[in-house]
This record gives sequence, structure tokens and C-alpha cells, in this order.
Amino acid sequence: MFNFQSKTIIITGGTGLIGSAYSEECTMAGANVVIVDINKDKGEELANSLKEKTGNNNVIFQNCDITSIADTQSLINTTLRKFNKIDALVNSAYPRNNNYGRIYEEVDFKDFCENVNLHLGGYFLMTQQISKVMMKQKEGNIINMNSIYSFKAPKFEIYDGTNMTMPVEYAAIKGAILNLTRYLASYLGKYGIRVNAISPGGIYDNQPKSFVTKYCSHVVLGSRMTTLSDIIGLLLFLLDDSSKHITGQNIVVDGGWSL
Repeated sequence: MFNFQSKTIIITGGTGLIGSAYSEECTMAGANVVIVDINKDKGEELANSLKEKTGNNNVIFQNCDITSIADTQSLINTTLRKFNKIDALVNSAYPRNNNYGRIYEEVDFKDFCENVNLHLGGYFLMTQQISKVMMKQKEGNIINMNSIYSFKAPKFEIYDGTNMTMPVEYAAIKGAILNLTRYLASYLGKYGIRVNAISPGGIYDNQPKSFVTKYCSHVVLGSRMTTLSDIIGLLLFLLDDSSKHITGQNIVVDGGWSL
């Protein structure tokens, strides 16, 4: 259905659960894919396996810390040298420090600030630098991976009986990314650049059974968690010219959990 043979797409967090699925789908659609991650071994392995699996040799890995200006500029230079342009940026990285995920009362202020800087700051830096290229091109497409927790309060009872929680940093970061998406859509629109966000519900990843059961009790469609296949189609649509008049939107894919 989608053919991206003329498109160059940068995917940050490209070896993660979501990012690797995105990298594969975009490679299968014929795009020039730049997989961005800090895990060099995993990134190179993924790029090589996708070339072999799809026959698309225009997939490369770039080792990059999204909070590093030097790394970001190196990424841009490598991409332009290889593919001459940047059509789309998918912000899918999920950087966090070793203390991330503590319950609210135990979150250290320095950890809070560091995690906000890593995740939100990384999205900002990557977008700012790449959008400068897009501004010169007079076109571009930016997609931010967001979350239902960017606009919805957590249901903390679904975490009872597990070692899981919904980190306060995550809520602050994703809420900011939602409004950053709108800001960028408004600011960059005159350059032909569109900016949208995808907000999935909880994606199934072998979470504890009690959590899955309680989470699914709030889902309207199918009483199940969100899957990667639920969001891949939306990503491809937003990358495609079929959505060329859509910008500034936060598209929710959660089976009605947030209603």
C-alpha cells in the first residue's frame, strides 16, 4: 500500500521495541532508513538483518546520543552525504537514567531533571537540528512518539500488586511533548513542515498478568492491550503523502482506554 522509495527517514530509538518495528516497516516500504540508537552492536545487527530480509540496501545505522549536539550534527552530515535529503524524522527514543521508574515519593530532584532533559531535551535537540535542514528544503515531516499519559491521568490501581508504576517523569515529559508538537506544527508550517504525534495506549510487552487483566478491563475495543501492529499502520499513513494536510495532531491509538 505504501511505497517510500524516494523518502529518507530517520528513526531515533531505532533498535527499541517500537523503533525496530518502525525501522523494519519503513525498510520494507523501500525507504532510505537511518536507524539511530546508542546501542552500536544492536543497531548494526538490525541494519544488516533488515538488508538481508528485505533486499533494501539503503538502510544504515548511526550511533548517536540524541542529547549530544556533536552526535546530532554527525547524524545529519552522514544522512545528507548518503541520501542528499531528510524527508522525515521519527522521534521514538526513550532515554532514561538508572534511577528512572521509582515511585513518586522516592524520585530524587536531580534524577527528575536528568530524565526530563534526556527524553524531552533529546526530542527538542534532534528536532531543532533536523528541522533546520527541512526548512532549507521547504518540506519535511516530523512524528513524535507520545503516550495516552500526555493528556490522561494514570489509573494507579492497575499497577497494584506489581513492581511497576507510572513514573512522574514520564507524565511530565509526554505532556510537554504533546504541546511541543503543537508549537512546532505552528512554527514550522510556513516551511512546508508538518509535525504530528502518535499516542498509543499501553503496548503489550509481557507485563505481569494482573496488570494486563486490570488494564484491559478499561479497554473498549477487544479488551486487550495495544500491539505494535496497531500503530505501524498509523505511522506509515503519517509518513505518506496521503496525510500531507494533517499537522499539529495527537492521534490516539488505545482501543478507547482513555475515553
